[in-house]
Formats: sequence, C-alpha cells, structure tokens
Amino acid sequence: MTPTIVSTRAEFPPALEFLFQPARYKIAYGGRGASKSWGFARALLVAGTQRKLRILCARETMKSIRDSVHQLLEEQIAALGLEAFYRIEKSVIYGVNGTEVVFAGLKAHIDNIKSMESLNLCWVEEAQVVSKASWDKLIPTLFRVPDCELWVSFNPDLESDDTYQRFVVSPPADAKVVKLTFRDNPWFPEGLKREMEEARKRNIDEYNHIWEGSTINTLSNAIFAGELRAVDVEGRIKRVPYDPSKPVHTAWDLGFGDMVSIWMFQAFPFEYRIIDYEEGNRQAIHEYLASLQRRGYMWGIDYLPWDGGLGHLGTGKSIDQLMRAAGRKVQVCPRLPVFQGINAVRTVFPLCWFDEQRCQEGIRHLRMYRYGEMQAYDGPTREPLHDLHSHAADAFRTLAVSIREPQREREKEQQRQKQYASPWS
Repeated sequence: MTPTIVSTRAEFPPALEFLFQPARYKIAYGGRGASKSWGFARALLVAGTQRKLRILCARETMKSIRDSVHQLLEEQIAALGLEAFYRIEKSVIYGVNGTEVVFAGLKAHIDNIKSMESLNLCWVEEAQVVSKASWDKLIPTLFRVPDCELWVSFNPDLESDDTYQRFVVSPPADAKVVKLTFRDNPWFPEGLKREMEEARKRNIDEYNHIWEGSTINTLSNAIFAGELRAVDVEGRIKRVPYDPSKPVHTAWDLGFGDMVSIWMFQAFPFEYRIIDYEEGNRQAIHEYLASLQRRGYMWGIDYLPWDGGLGHLGTGKSIDQLMRAAGRKVQVCPRLPVFQGINAVRTVFPLCWFDEQRCQEGIRHLRMYRYGEMQAYDGPTREPLHDLHSHAADAFRTLAVSIREPQREREKEQQRQKQYASPWS
C-alpha cells in the first residue's frame, strides 16, 4: 500500500525523536513540564497520516471521554493543520486513509479491549496508576499483531508501582526507555518555570518527585508510613482468598459529586482479611451496588460514614435509606474527629491482611495519604490532604471505626458490670 504523505507543521523536542524509531515498547517517564503528553499526541497523529493504523488511547480509569486524551488530540490536530485529514467525532477520531483512534479505560473495559482486532498502536497515558492485572491482560492482547507498538507515558510515584518496576527497573526486550524533565522541553513556559523554582525552595523532596521525576521511597508526611512498612516486612500483602463461609462486610467513603471508595473485608478471630477494593466517580449508588453484586460474595454489613444517614439533595432520602431499600444491611458509623479515625486505623492495621491484586489500587492510595504542609511555617499540619488518595483512606477509617466501636462498647459494658458486681458473687 502506498503511504498517505501529509505535510504538517509538526515540531518535536529532540528527546522524543525515539518515537519515530522502531521499537516494540516506547516508554517516556519523568517530571512535570517535559511535554510528554503533547509530544506523544503529535507523534501519534503524524504516524496515523503515514499509513492506516488502528490506535487505542487508554488510561487505567476512564468514566467518560472527558477523562481521555481526546481533547488533547483535537487541539493538536488544529495545531498541526490536520483538520482536513482527521474527522473528529464525540468518541472516535477518523483519518481519511482509514486510520481510527479509539479510547478506553483499562480497568473497566479490559475484556472489551481483549476482543479488539488488529490494534497497531496503543498509547497508555498517566500509566503510573495502571495495575499489574491490567498490564497482564493488555500486553498479550496487543502483541497478537506482529508490528504493534505500546507507547507508555507517566510521571513516577512509588518505586513499588508495577508500571515503574515493569518498564524502568526491568524493562522488556526491544524497549526504548527515556527519562524526560522540563530541561528537555524547548518551549518550557515562563509561568511553569516560576512555579518550579518556588517548589524547589519550598520542599526539595517534593520538587525532586514532581519536577525531576524521582520516585517516592518514603513519602513526606505519609500518615500510615510506619503501619504499611510493618505490613510489608511481615508479608501481609499477598493473595488473600475469599472464604465463602464468612460474610463480606464493606466500608465506604461517600463523595457527593466526588469519588466513592469501598473496602471489602472478612472478620476472623484476631485478624481481618481485606479481600477487595472498589472506587468510582460520578456514579449513582445503584451502580456501585450492582458492581458489588457481580462479585458473588455472601454479603454482611455495609458500614457507612456518618453522612450516609443525611438526606440526599434531590431525593430527600439518605444513602442509608436507598441501600436498605435495595436489600442491603446497613450501619452508619458515628461521626468522629479525623484524628480519632486515624488512631482507630493504627489500632487495627496490625490485624489486617490485604489481597495484593484486588486491593492494589486501595493500598497505593493508603501509601500516598499524607498530612498537608503549612504555608507560612515549616512542618506538617495535623490535617490530611484532601486529594484523590484521601477517599480510600477515609473509607479505611470507616472500616476501622466499624471494628473498634463495637469493641469499645463491649469494654464499657464489661467495666459497668465490674463496677456494679456484687461483692459476694
């Protein structure tokens, strides 16, 4: 087939020239401002003009097309002067030569991706959060096509993340792996440069992570660093099977218009087995319940935070009421100060075992959960940061409180019985 040659106004940083060289894996990682996403988008679009390609643009989670690189590609099509070549639709981009660009989330749609035929190129963006399970399913699917390429771009977080271990620490054969920073971006904007300099002065560890692309070994101000270090040393992150003879309880964090996080656990004498984790964003409560039901567990009690008993705007009903109407057994936990919830977590952590695959995402959030920093003074505040990691931690606080509160009541009752016991008994 004669390739379709299209003239573009494409410019690329020299550090991204490897995207035009033959390799099965093309990996770019590093810090903010390195133009990785911008460069990958341009190279992908140019490649699609040279020959007919079926391209998948993926992320670990993608609830809607807004979560994808669709908008970025649309902007780069205009910047490259390729409006006559590419036709942009709501969820697909087509080239006049038959090139097709589709979008998907790996976590929710990996089985659909496995059924896709003849993918020639897959770009996984923000790949630091992609789970081992997703990679293990995606990679064999892609390389059923002999000349398929996998492009991966990400800013590293934890050194233990599967993506970092898989592509940087022990990269596969036929891989080009390049680390990029703002120094590799000839068009690094002045505004970002000022932000970068401020970050360097404020906190050198955070600067190295965000701007230099260094991994986090010990996260600054991590709230559960000691507890998770003990979990690692004692080998309590492993395969933890579901025991069908025991009910599975859930512990929730409810975000109205925000992320919802759910831990699933089974209680045994002297230990708690954390067997599963679920999170989502902008979904109705019945969608979470349907997702739980598909797991096939024998369900116990759904533990909700205190706001699960509040009336929900629009319906007037609380999440508690909606879940009970769906046949669930629900208990709303008392409202406690955050520090008390954190102390409850510290108490139950030594008794917890985590399933390494099903809980991977949740464990990662727990490792990243940390205190915020004072702006005017040195040192951490006692308030945790509210970010994408805090929801899983808040759900785990619900879990800990659900375990600790009944125990506290039993201890109080025992004290009352001792106090009023007959001296002759």
